[in-house]
Amino acid sequence: MSATDDHAAGVRMIDVTTPSGDFRVWTRAAGDPSGLTVLVLHGGPGATHEYLLDLEQPLVDAGHQVVFYDQLGSFHSDQPDDPSLWEIPRFVDEVEQVRAALDLGPDRFVLYGQSWGGILGLEYALAHQDRLRGLVISNMMSSIPAYNEYAERVFFPEMGEETIARIKELEAAGDTVNDEYDALVRPHYERHTLRLPKDQWPPHAVAGLEHINHDIYIPLQGPSELGASGKLVEWDRSGDLGQVEVPTLVIGAQHDTMDPGHMEWMAQQLPQGTYLHCPDGSHLALIDDHDVYVRGLLAWLDGLR
Repeated sequence: MSATDDHAAGVRMIDVTTPSGDFRVWTRAAGDPSGLTVLVLHGGPGATHEYLLDLEQPLVDAGHQVVFYDQLGSFHSDQPDDPSLWEIPRFVDEVEQVRAALDLGPDRFVLYGQSWGGILGLEYALAHQDRLRGLVISNMMSSIPAYNEYAERVFFPEMGEETIARIKELEAAGDTVNDEYDALVRPHYERHTLRLPKDQWPPHAVAGLEHINHDIYIPLQGPSELGASGKLVEWDRSGDLGQVEVPTLVIGAQHDTMDPGHMEWMAQQLPQGTYLHCPDGSHLALIDDHDVYVRGLLAWLDGLR
């Protein structure tokens, strides 16, 4: 495996091999490589690392290295037009190739996954936990069916029958990348994705969403954060949590799109699980409950030294 490096900026394009050929993915490292290295898996799927940039300064200041990474198909990486590539096992293999290229081993490698990245991180741990020092699952339940049940029970009544009916009508027609659909789901996003009026969202959070590759996001997740309806609809690893024996931090938030009660339960099922709750946070609790989130994450990482 080869890579090209830009040491000044910490940017490195890593070659990954897939069943459809070789491509390059974008990474950027910051901080001290002699400490723990936290490899960051963004959500979406098909989003970018950008909305997670608030991790950088706290991790670097605490003496850790952080590596941001846009998965294949995402904004800074190659974007092949090949739907066969957007499958969980292929993404897991990609993460393993990135890990190997970065020469990360179980003495210092921490895998952090937010939202879809939490699915990918959990799947990676189930396949390769011998490579890990620790795992962080942020804002992601271990069961999409449970997530959908939670969304229908909690969020549908909040939005109202007429709004939900129109959303479902547009989704059934595949007509979701437009202003009407955005306006219908916007209140949900402002309550449960990032608890700010959307015109006040920080630029890096906006960029992470604006740069989503919908050719990946919609087939896997479905058209919105109001439940899942794509390839992931039956994904459920709740029964496998006991197999993940590495120290694992599960981060949930009171106003998250994901059920915080389920995420606390997940931590209890993991042999070395810890739960961090963000009382004022949403799906992007890293941003809207930043201090609680970062303090808890850093304290947990200190326990791995």
